[in-house]
Amino acid sequence: MTAVFDADELDRAFLDFQRTVAEIAVSRDWDRFADMFTEDAHYIEHALGTMRGREEIRAWIWKTMTAFPGSHMTGFPALWHVVDAPTGRVICEVDNPMRDPGDGTHMTATNITILTYAGDGLWSIEEDVYNPLEFGIAAMRWCEKARDLGTLDDAARTWMETTGEMFARSAGRA
Repeated sequence: MTAVFDADELDRAFLDFQRTVAEIAVSRDWDRFADMFTEDAHYIEHALGTMRGREEIRAWIWKTMTAFPGSHMTGFPALWHVVDAPTGRVICEVDNPMRDPGDGTHMTATNITILTYAGDGLWSIEEDVYNPLEFGIAAMRWCEKARDLGTLDDAARTWMETTGEMFARSAGRA
């Protein structure tokens, strides 16, 4: 039987989740992110697969967020959210802004996240829905701007040279 949570509890849990994610965006302590999930949680990431269990989520989030472009994202604020109490879910749109390439340019891409609450401040499922092409194009534009400004670091340069070309072609710039 699935536990039932009222809208206020879901809203509070989500606000705590967002506060913790904002702290993690600064500290880059991705263990704290994994620790917000139940031991048997599922993280569904449509482009990269499904992580099963907190420890798979932990390994995946560290790998993802310490490599470009995740390493250059500065925050993950929800632009809006709705609570669906009957299903125990919170649905939101998450902004993924990248750091300033050196001239104040704001580059970002968004995704829809569906979180399923398990109680006690933990989540049992996260599903991220997005267009990988949109994220790749945003990352490639960031690389091109940083290159032009002389601020392109080695991680971004490697990504640009090995992966970014297909996104440049998709954006009509190759």
